[in-house]
Amino acid sequence: MIRIDARAKINLSLDILGKRQDNYHDVMMIMQSVELSDVLTFREQEKEAGIQVISNIPGLPSAERNLAYKAAALVMETFKLDKGLYIDLTKRIPIAAGLAGGSTDAAAVLVALNEMWNLGLKVPELCALGAQIGSDVPFCIQGGTMLAKGRGEILEKLPTMPECFVILAKPQASVSTAWAYQNFKADNVEAWADTDAVIAALKNGDLEGICKHLCNVLESVTIPAHNEIAHLKRLMCKHGALASLMSGSGPTVFGLVDDEEKAEYIVEKLSDIDNVQVILTKTVSEN
Repeated sequence: MIRIDARAKINLSLDILGKRQDNYHDVMMIMQSVELSDVLTFREQEKEAGIQVISNIPGLPSAERNLAYKAAALVMETFKLDKGLYIDLTKRIPIAAGLAGGSTDAAAVLVALNEMWNLGLKVPELCALGAQIGSDVPFCIQGGTMLAKGRGEILEKLPTMPECFVILAKPQASVSTAWAYQNFKADNVEAWADTDAVIAALKNGDLEGICKHLCNVLESVTIPAHNEIAHLKRLMCKHGALASLMSGSGPTVFGLVDDEEKAEYIVEKLSDIDNVQVILTKTVSEN
């Protein structure tokens, strides 16, 4: 049996450079791993049983619509494996939240099966497989602090972000990544990401500089449809966060805090809000 912690991510910046001929968008993002994780355990079973994904979340897709299942099926097909697989998935990362919960589960499957079945895949090969499942999967395989380009699958390691506390606030709404990108209009963007400024701050180990330049252009899509996102951002900063931003396509809002006592105070304040899931975590340097 193999156990993997599949970490969530936040976006320190998210910029959209244009639409591609394949109908995806060219992006430039800085992604950061956080300690919050799903937990997956794996064991081989009789081939007649096929692939089984069992979760603690009622109603979570367990077959082709589940990215963990898709990752396992891709490995089976690619390597012509005649095996069965049992996956126990404990979800801790909110679903449809902009935190790469599905992508990180798929990444965990690729890493686990590579080890369990001695496939001998190096990280670039794992990432190439992961890119067939989703644009965030290659990042989730590696983790840490990364610049992502292309559809998000072209990665460049960046200096490690200074450790800090991260408060996640997930309102009741769920947001489809496809919907957010399909409805993106450059004319509606009020502030564009300064990726170079964030990278410079990372190189200097300057947490305040990073916070000053947080930017996500998809806020121009998701906030008008879900005003609670803007409300949560304001509350984060009002109660002492250095900065606050929507992660990915949302609707989760995160706040960065350099002091644990202050972070716990903000969590206490936000926990009084109805229909908002609040989680305290922190940045991590690698998966």
